[in-house]
Amino acid sequence: MNKNIINPTDLQLNDETVVQIKRVSKATTGGRRMRFRAIVVVGDGQGHLGIGFGRANEVAAAVDKAKNTAKKNIFKAPIVKGTIPHRLDIKFGSVKLMIKPASPGTGIIAGASVRSVMEQIGVTDILTKNTGSTNPVNVVKAVEFGLKQLRDPLTVSRQRGIKLQELFN
Repeated sequence: MNKNIINPTDLQLNDETVVQIKRVSKATTGGRRMRFRAIVVVGDGQGHLGIGFGRANEVAAAVDKAKNTAKKNIFKAPIVKGTIPHRLDIKFGSVKLMIKPASPGTGIIAGASVRSVMEQIGVTDILTKNTGSTNPVNVVKAVEFGLKQLRDPLTVSRQRGIKLQELFN
């Protein structure tokens, strides 16, 4: 069995955060067909995070679908003293995103999409800058991509076969 799969029933998830609700339309012969798209982030504040997308005819149904998808896609990211272990420079599609650890007391300095993800994962101090696309769908996917690349110092020292103290010398 894969160890990376996390059971959402084992976690104490916070309330979900709705990143965006958008009305989308499809042109048909009878006119436009309106639907709603929702982006939802769920987390436990301890490094577990799930991101989901949902579409439906009503807002509530779209949010529910997105929430269920987010619970199915939960992953773990390392959080060290309320921030991330190292700097990330993410290039994901047209999104260029820099995420940098910050000292305690800094707070979450980020745009709306990145902020909602960081609040759910449990990060309290972080610096971010987005210089590319600000489309919330792609920004949230870019943050997920970056968080999955994070490695904590203990894991790195084990992979290299050195002591944790030697890693910082």
